[in-house]
Amino acid sequence: MRENIIQKATEMFLNLGFKSVTMDDLAHEMGISKKTIYSHFKNKTELVEQTAITMSDTITCGIDDIVAFKKNPIEELYEIKKFIMVHLKDEKSSPLYQLQKYYPKIYTSLKEIQFECTHRCIAENVKRGMELGIYRDNLNVEFVSRIYFTGVTSIKDNNLFPTEIFSKPELLDYYLEYHLRGIVTPKGRRILNSIINSNQE
Repeated sequence: MRENIIQKATEMFLNLGFKSVTMDDLAHEMGISKKTIYSHFKNKTELVEQTAITMSDTITCGIDDIVAFKKNPIEELYEIKKFIMVHLKDEKSSPLYQLQKYYPKIYTSLKEIQFECTHRCIAENVKRGMELGIYRDNLNVEFVSRIYFTGVTSIKDNNLFPTEIFSKPELLDYYLEYHLRGIVTPKGRRILNSIINSNQE
């Protein structure tokens, strides 16, 4: 039951936002009593924390699985982007912004986990790309991996990138191309152009 509650809460939080969904809403949606939810979670904050950790673990494991295939580093980043879009497909309410505003401690610890995962993944990606000659050989790996994380985090800010102007899939596409064009060699550019062209067909 605990897993079912987390699963349904995750779906509702992504759809409607962490602040908007009440324990009553969740109980009603699941057809169970509020008492049942409280027998697994002492309050809403604990439920929010568990759903945030579960979402983060799912995405981290999925990214690790993609990296394990050792694909071409440019292709790898597009695969990761695709995977993230599938998991955030119903994100309509800027849940990260709500998490930051109403549950700042949970947001901060989640951001630290995300940074560790992203930093590790991008640092390895950049090193492999340099070895294969598709990324420039004079890149500072630490700088590139950190600036990538900063950019990915910033485009989630609804104040900077309002959904009325940008859709989430568009933003990720724009950012990924922006990131890659800054670090690829002519050989890497050919691969990148080929991926972009095939995505547009």
